[in-house]
Amino acid sequence: MNGGADMGGMQGFGPVRHEGENEPKFHAAWEKRVLAMTLAVGATGQWNIDMSRSARESLPPPQYFAKSYYEIWLSGLEKLMIERGMISAEEVEAGRVLAPPKKLPRILTAEAVPAVLAKGGPTERPGDQPARFKTGDRVRARNMHPTGHTRLPRYVRGHVGTIELLHGVHVFPDSNAKGQGEQPQWLYTVRFEGRELWGSDADPTLSVSVDAWDSYLEPVV
Repeated sequence: MNGGADMGGMQGFGPVRHEGENEPKFHAAWEKRVLAMTLAVGATGQWNIDMSRSARESLPPPQYFAKSYYEIWLSGLEKLMIERGMISAEEVEAGRVLAPPKKLPRILTAEAVPAVLAKGGPTERPGDQPARFKTGDRVRARNMHPTGHTRLPRYVRGHVGTIELLHGVHVFPDSNAKGQGEQPQWLYTVRFEGRELWGSDADPTLSVSVDAWDSYLEPVV
């Protein structure tokens, strides 16, 4: 979707500043709790990872831009839990439980966390069709503007790039985020030259590689 989260390639937001080799993983104790809550509630199976990303990315731009990284995570988590009746907006406002908790199908215990994280959530699936593109093919990213979640950055849409890698068949996030099933597709890495994206004034040594699903791409004849 064309929301506030799609900031790649845009001007006016200033440089991305790296704090150095000793940058802390968390800048405040509450950030650890937000990550822990996201893992714990996500493990109940009420939504998938693409729904979780969509909840964060669909926040209204003024709200998204005003929040820090983990504040955005918290707002997305609240949104998902309210939509599924796990909490209410009134409880969020009050900061305490106002009704009996909803019974959940699964509970992630502290002892199980290392094993769950080590297992991860593989997205590769068996494919029944050959890849439409091969390494070295020239492709154009579709100039698409979906109303829902997508992993195709806005700044590459309509531009021509080169297939760099093939990653096999993977869960399609656009459908998975809407609860429309995994609908697996071939996944590629596409390299775009800087001047193709930003014009002749761009650094000629710059290129950007983007992972793109098959339906995001069109052949360049």
